[in-house]
Amino acid sequence: MSAPDPHWPSASSLLVDGDGPVERSHGMVSLLGAHTYATSLTPRSDRSTPAAVRAALSRYSTWSFEDQVDLADAILVHDRGDITQPDTDEGRATLDSTLDTLFANFWILLGGDNALTWSALSSLARGRLGDWGLITLDAHLDMRAGRSNGSPVRQLLDEGLSGPHVVQVGLADFSNSTAYARDAREAGVSVIARHEFRTRSVEEICDRALEVAGAGDRPIYVDVDMDVCDRATVPGCPAAAPGGLSADELRRAVRHLCAHPQVHAIDVTEIDVARDTPDERTVRLAALVVLEALAGYVRRRS
Repeated sequence: MSAPDPHWPSASSLLVDGDGPVERSHGMVSLLGAHTYATSLTPRSDRSTPAAVRAALSRYSTWSFEDQVDLADAILVHDRGDITQPDTDEGRATLDSTLDTLFANFWILLGGDNALTWSALSSLARGRLGDWGLITLDAHLDMRAGRSNGSPVRQLLDEGLSGPHVVQVGLADFSNSTAYARDAREAGVSVIARHEFRTRSVEEICDRALEVAGAGDRPIYVDVDMDVCDRATVPGCPAAAPGGLSADELRRAVRHLCAHPQVHAIDVTEIDVARDTPDERTVRLAALVVLEALAGYVRRRS
């Protein structure tokens, strides 16, 4: 194994012990893993996605050509580790207490499946879901009944999230149903479907989503369900379909959204590491999504 290149710092160096001090000049960013999978509609492995994404960060550096910034000069991330068995009542209680007691200006949460979105946003809202907005990047409406990775949006609406401040971006044809589309419409949810990316820029779409979700200066939670992407790009996402967003479209969207000061948290979900290809293309894209989120956060501080 070759020695590390001191002139090529790895992006994994951005993660620091969650219990250690971080200078306020770097901003208060926390990363937390919660590998939810037990209630998934598609059976999946228990292999830790958060661990795989952290490992994939070592594949990348800290330098952004687009913004001409080295993330290492601008930001460090408190790595809070992983919630043990987050699908259980005990795990959910630990998630509640972690998100309730630790201060951060910006949270990055690594799933697990999309069930994480319900539990994490509920925890962050602390009983005031009606004060939050939600933007999902997802091929699916997630309006199913019950408690699973197919139901987080319905669960959040049932618990008080305001439908008129929910925007679902990237919804795919032939991946949803008449009944759930009707339910979303009746709840006041805004939908920006996949086909709209053909005539509007990523940035225009994100600005519209931010305007609706963040009306009234409310904090915004962003859910990145990786199956919003084309299946060839994310083979590790069980429900991804051909024709989804490109890797570039997803990355641009995440950086643009996370540059907005009302975005307080983002999750990255719906990867089954056991289904990924040998080149780890799904996990590597997820690691880049984390870096795009950090780059966006740095933009708001410049």
